[in-house]
Amino acid sequence: MTMDSGIPDSGVAFRLCDALADLLAVQQVTIGRSGQVKLVGRLTQPAEKAYDLAARRLEPLGYTPLFRREGGDHCVLALPQVLRARPSRAWVNLLLFGLTLLSVLFIGAGMSWDPRQSPAANLLGGALFALPLLTILGAHELGHYFVGRLNGVALSLPYFIPLPLPPFGTMGAFIQLKLPPRDRRALLAMAVAGPLAGLAVGIPLLILGLKLSTVGPLPLPGQGGMLEGNSILYATIKRLLFGRFLPGGGVDVNLHPVAFAAWAGIFVTGLNLIPAGQLDGGHVAYVLIGERARYLSLAISAALLALGFFVWPGWYLWAAVIFFLGRTFATPLDAISGLDAKRVALAVAMLVIWALIFIPIPLVEL
Repeated sequence: MTMDSGIPDSGVAFRLCDALADLLAVQQVTIGRSGQVKLVGRLTQPAEKAYDLAARRLEPLGYTPLFRREGGDHCVLALPQVLRARPSRAWVNLLLFGLTLLSVLFIGAGMSWDPRQSPAANLLGGALFALPLLTILGAHELGHYFVGRLNGVALSLPYFIPLPLPPFGTMGAFIQLKLPPRDRRALLAMAVAGPLAGLAVGIPLLILGLKLSTVGPLPLPGQGGMLEGNSILYATIKRLLFGRFLPGGGVDVNLHPVAFAAWAGIFVTGLNLIPAGQLDGGHVAYVLIGERARYLSLAISAALLALGFFVWPGWYLWAAVIFFLGRTFATPLDAISGLDAKRVALAVAMLVIWALIFIPIPLVEL
């Protein structure tokens, strides 16, 4: 073992080496001026087992281990602190949810407003949009929350984002990672639980909403109408329910508020599954290909830029967001442990689901 010390007292490094003696065959130790200690060598036990032991042994010493690869070697980076999750402020989450409910209700009522009806009737029309949409978004976020907690991931409660502007009245919701996930398995479980929960609620609501909808003539250009875009899944469901692909032949589905809410919820799920950065799809990409996901994020940003130029200008914003913010990932504490075949298949399946629900042209004004 060789030691390269950046500080005079290297006794702490020997204590760390002693604590990990049966877990890591240490070849080199480096002590940083910030107090971090890097131990490079080869793990003598499977990483998923070794990490639990290392975390328990280093905590009394005031350190948190990170497992990383360094070339062909294993690296244990000991941080001079014990990571603790900050408590949530539930009142902030409840306040944002209440404001989002009012915002979505306001937009929903405006879409179906009829001056001949009473305010209560118009409010009910808004609720037929707001409640399904927030149910889908809520199922998505609670899927993340509960599955993440079951897998030891420290998460905040959902933060809903009100935006009292058409077409949805909200910018969706998100959950904050308070601490890095333990390993790729925990990250994958947390990442896929949200979209799967949202789709489990959204697809039945979409079918119900389409059954409540009618087929009629397309609005004439200049009448202020708007067409929702097709994904492979959405077009297929309409084909099964109505016996033909729509829009087509000058007609389309006149969406019931429940159908539009479900379409919006599934559209947002597709956005979250874009395989870039800290989006759900970005987590999936990371657990599959590791740090190479950075290059995928750049490719996705370029593809969205092209979509913005050719099909829908709204993709310009998403291309910019992913370019500037999509190159950081939720790197686990243990980045050495991999995935078994079943989890690899699940991750690939989520990318297939993204392809099925992604909508290249979300909305078209007539």
